[in-house]
Amino acid sequence: MRRMKSGFLNLRALAAIGVFLGLCEVAVAADASEDIAELRMGLDTVWVLLGAFLVFFMQAGFGMVEAGFIRAKNTCNILTKNFLDFCMASLGFFLIGYGLMFGDGNGLVGTKGWLLMGLGDRVNGLPLYAFWLFQAAFCGAAATIVAGGMAERMRFTGYLVYSFIISALVYPIVGHWIWGGGWLAGLGFGDFAGSTVVHTVGGFAALIGTIILRPREGKFNPDGSPNVLPGHNIPLASLGVFILWFGWFGFNAGSTLGAGDGSDIARVAINTNLAAALGGIAAMVTVWKRFGKPDLSMAMNGALAGLVGITAPCAFVEPWAAIVIGAVAGVVVVRGVELLDRLRIDDPVGAVPVHGLCGVWGTLAVGLFGREGLGGLTRNGLFYGGGLVQLGVQVLGSLATIGFVLLAMGLVFKLIEATVGLRVGRDEELRGLDIGEHGMESYAGFQIFCTT
Repeated sequence: MRRMKSGFLNLRALAAIGVFLGLCEVAVAADASEDIAELRMGLDTVWVLLGAFLVFFMQAGFGMVEAGFIRAKNTCNILTKNFLDFCMASLGFFLIGYGLMFGDGNGLVGTKGWLLMGLGDRVNGLPLYAFWLFQAAFCGAAATIVAGGMAERMRFTGYLVYSFIISALVYPIVGHWIWGGGWLAGLGFGDFAGSTVVHTVGGFAALIGTIILRPREGKFNPDGSPNVLPGHNIPLASLGVFILWFGWFGFNAGSTLGAGDGSDIARVAINTNLAAALGGIAAMVTVWKRFGKPDLSMAMNGALAGLVGITAPCAFVEPWAAIVIGAVAGVVVVRGVELLDRLRIDDPVGAVPVHGLCGVWGTLAVGLFGREGLGGLTRNGLFYGGGLVQLGVQVLGSLATIGFVLLAMGLVFKLIEATVGLRVGRDEELRGLDIGEHGMESYAGFQIFCTT
């Protein structure tokens, strides 16, 4: 009897030990799961911040491209505009823009989140501040596109007003429609990294701005034929293109918002690179065939056009489609420059063809080449048997964005013109904005003679 009782106690002890070990195993597993979740969040945060830093560095690329493509007497002015663009974008997007874009609201606009208040600590599993910085860098990129299209004749004061308004109001409203849960998002509109949100907005803001501003002195003859006003530093512009190409990997691949799915990141990266390469080749071949010379400046704009074109579909398409998208963008940018010359619209750096026209092309490419399931796309594009549904949504979103930007920014530029002034005087334009607007020279010690 004593032996049986002892055996029973031993069984109870063993059972207790087993339960204890099981609980320990569960606790260890729970702790391990929490550690893995924290590690993943940390990696995702680092990835998104790296993307933000790369997109920020693109400001230097924009500055170098625009400075190289304009005349020496206006170099300081364009670089100051690029520099202040990110300053104004950071302020406007912090005070108002982020709330309009990502705050809770309705299908048209967010209605909370001013100064990032009342939004919580996490967005899409990321720290709020990391997500904000990434989006603020995009906002700055959209704003700085306009500087090139309106270069060499716009007042600096008026430019600062424009830069704040587009960053705080216009860009965030379009962003809310597409990325903030707005009405286009509800229709399944696809824009992975910003062909519409960033480039169509910036490109068509540049279009209406340069129309209102009117051409530079000496750009067009009385019969309407254009004169070439060559940029002063092609090596500087080429450096800018390489910086932008490099930064675009953060622009597109960073938009995955996480480092967990390596296949998505790799697909986005290869698509980005292929589209840029084919854009450069196609633009060079097109201009070579048309004018007899392989123009470097057009080839560089072709690479940028390919990058803009692939920005919306970069996660939704396969590499073969990226090749086609980039090649078409390279042709579009050359034809776009010719079209603006025929219309007597003066765009010194090609901002409208590169960002506006190719932004629209990239948006439509989602409806043509998009594949359901890639990057979260909800429908197949036309060439994958999806019919016209996704393409129709892309057309609708593009037209709505263009209409809103032309109307809103046209009103903004007209108000600036009526108040602080939009364009410098003729004498100051001929002398150069570096001296007139900033009282300094970009190349001190050199005498610059300009007749136009």
